[in-house]
Amino acid sequence: MSKEKLIDMALNNKMHAEAGTMELADTIVEIPASNYFDKSRWQKEVDLIFKRIPLVLGVSNEIPNAGDYKSIDVLGVPVLILRNSNGQVKAYLNACIHRGAALVENGLGNKKRFSCPYHGWSYNEEGSLIGISSQQDFGDLDKNCKSLISLPILEKAGIIWVILNSNSNLDMEKFLSGYDKMLELFDLENWHVFSTRVVKGPNWKVAYDGYLDLYHLPVLHSETFGKNISNQANYYEWGPHQRVVSPLARISSSEKGGVVTPDLDVPVEDWPMDMLMAGVWTIFPNVSIASFRGGGRAVMLSQLMPGDNPEESFTTQYYLMEKKPTKEQEIEAKKQFDLLEYVVREEDYSTGLRLQKSLKTGMIDSVMFGKNEGGGQNFHGWVDKILKTKDKDLMSLFS
Repeated sequence: MSKEKLIDMALNNKMHAEAGTMELADTIVEIPASNYFDKSRWQKEVDLIFKRIPLVLGVSNEIPNAGDYKSIDVLGVPVLILRNSNGQVKAYLNACIHRGAALVENGLGNKKRFSCPYHGWSYNEEGSLIGISSQQDFGDLDKNCKSLISLPILEKAGIIWVILNSNSNLDMEKFLSGYDKMLELFDLENWHVFSTRVVKGPNWKVAYDGYLDLYHLPVLHSETFGKNISNQANYYEWGPHQRVVSPLARISSSEKGGVVTPDLDVPVEDWPMDMLMAGVWTIFPNVSIASFRGGGRAVMLSQLMPGDNPEESFTTQYYLMEKKPTKEQEIEAKKQFDLLEYVVREEDYSTGLRLQKSLKTGMIDSVMFGKNEGGGQNFHGWVDKILKTKDKDLMSLFS
């Protein structure tokens, strides 16, 4: 059914391309400019969105083997993700239950037993406390009651989601709204992690607006990869998650920038999978997956996180390749990834940093999202909707 839906979207895009049209929203929407810099609102976004709903914190092939782990700090929460001997992923607060010391430093590694560097308490891959240093001196303690604090985790479509709340009972699969079935068509669980980088940027929503926006491509990116790309877009929704794709794109995958877009002269049924999956696939609230060519078929998965204040964010860019590259392909992949980092840092985020300065003056009351910018309208609508929804009613938003 997912492949059939992909074909249906391709046929719809081709119809619009041949007619020179696109699907438009009902009206222009205005968003208060203060939404981008008001500190109290920003704190609500951190607490009620990023610390309440599932976040993409990694991809499967970062930790492919039993004992592999990834340790990261996410909005002040130290997280330990690992793959156990049964191949399942687990997530814990990266903190010894004794005094809270981090069990491992941030990064990737392989362990089946985690020992606290402070006092030597140890835990197994299931988070169970299995060793207390000098227990005869420490005193009686029921180890079964002192396991690591577990965090909800889900692995689907080669992507790993975690909720930063150990008490959450949110149905993570329901939150995905069937979108994981579409993402599975990438087959990312078998893809090679070529490289990752971190780029500092503006307010997380200022930055994320750009991932949902094709309107700016031929203007802002005219000297990199956007000169011959259409600024029109169709949007498809699965709950808060969206796909944005241009119905008019005709650039081949070999053109400057490595952008993968459909060839409208070929019947849809004959399009290769990378053409059918063209465009940007966004995972609410902060991830985009865009297809490129550089050393072979590849995607850049961008994971955007708020910084320490409303005016900064940090984006981890994953360059994932369908196959492990040869030496020659590595050179091309690096060139492509370098270009993408440049485009995001020097064009998108640089523009965003200047933009938010203007908004913060208070002289601009609102920003606009036109009828051709339905993705931004949908995104901000979901942000507002989730901020207004109580915990007990949160699951009712997703289908």
